[in-house]
Order: sequence, then C-alpha cells, then structure tokens
Amino acid sequence: MKHHYDILIVGTGLYGSVFAHEAVKKGLSVLMLEKRTHAGGNIYTEERDGIIIHKYGAHIFHTSDKELWDYVNSLVPFHPFINSPIANYHGHIYNMPFNMNTFARMWDISTPEEARQIIRKQRGEIAGAPRNLEEQAISLVGRDIYETLVKGYTEKQWGRPCCELPPDIIRRIPVRFVYDNNYFSDRYQGIPEGGYTPLIEALTDGADILFSTDYLADRPRWDSLADMVLYTGCLDALFGYSEGRLQYRSEIFEEERLETEDFQGNAVVNYTDRETPWTRIIEHKHFDSAVSPVTWISREYPVDYEKTGEPFYPIGDERNKAIYAEYRAKAMKENGLVIGGRLADYAYYDMDKTVEAALAKARSVL
Repeated sequence: MKHHYDILIVGTGLYGSVFAHEAVKKGLSVLMLEKRTHAGGNIYTEERDGIIIHKYGAHIFHTSDKELWDYVNSLVPFHPFINSPIANYHGHIYNMPFNMNTFARMWDISTPEEARQIIRKQRGEIAGAPRNLEEQAISLVGRDIYETLVKGYTEKQWGRPCCELPPDIIRRIPVRFVYDNNYFSDRYQGIPEGGYTPLIEALTDGADILFSTDYLADRPRWDSLADMVLYTGCLDALFGYSEGRLQYRSEIFEEERLETEDFQGNAVVNYTDRETPWTRIIEHKHFDSAVSPVTWISREYPVDYEKTGEPFYPIGDERNKAIYAEYRAKAMKENGLVIGGRLADYAYYDMDKTVEAALAKARSVL
C-alpha cells in the first residue's frame, strides 16, 4: 500500500472494477476498498467439486453491443450460455419467457393466433390506466398468466400484495408468439470460463485492494489518501442517513450440496406459487455443463433489507426517489467525489449496462 494514490475506489463490484481497469491502463495508481472478504460484489463466483458457484444468484452476461462483448472477452474468454429458465407452479412446469411453449402448456393450443385471442380477451378485463401492479400485469398478459406465473413470484419478491405495488415496477412483460425459450433477445450471451472471479481479477490487476475494510468507518483518513474518490456504495450511508433511509429488498441464499448428478435438469427454476417460500432454485453445474457426481443448488429467499444488511433491489417508489434525489444533489456538490454503480445510482442494472456506464464515467473523468 502506498502513501498516496491517484484514485480511491470504494467497492470492488463490476462497476468499480471496470473503472479501476481503465484507470490503471492510463497509468494511474488505484486503491480499492472492499467491506467483504472477496472482490467482485454480487457477481463473485467460487469453485466447489469442480462446479462454479454463483454466490449471489445467477449472472448471465448478455448484450447486443459488439464493442462491449469484445471488451469483456479481451479480458477472459466467455463460453456461450442461453438462459432458458422454467417455472414451477404447484408442480406444473411452464417455459419462460412467456412464449408459445408456455401458452401451449397452459391452454392446450398450438398457434400464435389462438394465444393472441386469449390474451387479447383477458387484457380487456382492465379498463383505463392500471392503478397497481396487478392491473398492470393483467393489462399486459391477461389473468391466466398473471395468476399462474406472475402474482406469487412477485409478491414473494417484494414482500407485499401485487395490488399494493405501483404499476411501474412492471413496465413491460416479454410475450413471444414463437416457440423460443431464450430468455434474452441479445445477440451475445455467455458466462466467463471459470466464472466471474477471473474476470474481476483481470479487471483489478494493477490496483491495490484492501478487504474487510469499511470506508465509512474512517472516511476522512481514506479520502486523504487519494486525489479522486469513486464511491459505489449506498448514498444514504455515505451521508449518514441525514435525509432518511433508502429502502431495498434483499436475498438470502441457502446453498446445499446434493449427492446426485442432476437435481432439476436446468440452471434456473422459478417457483411462482405464493406458498413456496423461495422464489427460485439455481443448480450451478448447468451454467457450464460441469461434470461431477454431486451437484450444488441455491434456494433464493427474498427478505427485508433489515434482515441481511445487504441491499439488492431498490424500492423505487416516489418516496425513495425523492430521498435519493436529495442525496445525489449532496454528492454532486462534493469536490473530488465521483459516484456510480447500482447502489450509488439507486438503480437495477444488467451487467452490460454496468460495464457501459463505468466505461462512460471513466472516459469523462479520467
């Protein structure tokens, strides 16, 4: 560790790591601080029994931007992976995203026109502008799909009834009138060979990293060590919650090693009924077709942020948006402070958008 750095980066997630990579390429010295014991944020992976474990949920990199795809592949090779999750509703299996395989299973039909007619008729149940998430979902996909594949999962995810959730949480729901189980429509889709940890290691090569280190526990000291600070954490914490606390939903990941070669036959199975306490089960070996006599699964339980202290999904209602705007205004007034990433921006980003945003920020301030 040096006595002084050009840049201090708080957080070693994807955003901070991309920014660090660009800074090091310009010959700048970088110090990164990480509260956890590992780098990578929520895309961190580790190997067990020859299986790459996605510690904080499934992460599939997908983009239609060739420049972004070439950028990440220049660091580590990616292997192709098409995400084709399935939904389990009281033991009945449906394909996702909603496509002709889903509709054929649900309604015993075979043509796109039959599916369109059913959905069109059920959408008509909602007259006028949707007042809540339930009405919004029905206006998009109809009552049957909503009740079977949206309602229970969404209520578990957000911890409240759909009729009490704002409609803009679901702005659109992908509906495809073709027999295609590819969840994403992007041209490029894949996962780094060996998991995301090698990608983070490549991005942070040349930077100094301190783990188990809380920047906010001694902010003045850490700020004095660098000319610029990139902060990727929660803005309410940065300012001592002076304008109120931002709200999030969190996740608990229950891992289990099973003495079987294959538990569920797919990487991701969503449980869309309300009674099952978890939202999905991930079977990690299916992300890279690992060969092993055992398997590892993770059950995901959505919980209140207060239960874990780990923020995952921002609750972007009007109250929280107003609070966040106050914090962002404060941050903009601080000299030498740069903010970015899903927590600092109080937004949910796909990985390609995270890389894109970090590259844009690096180009503008470095």
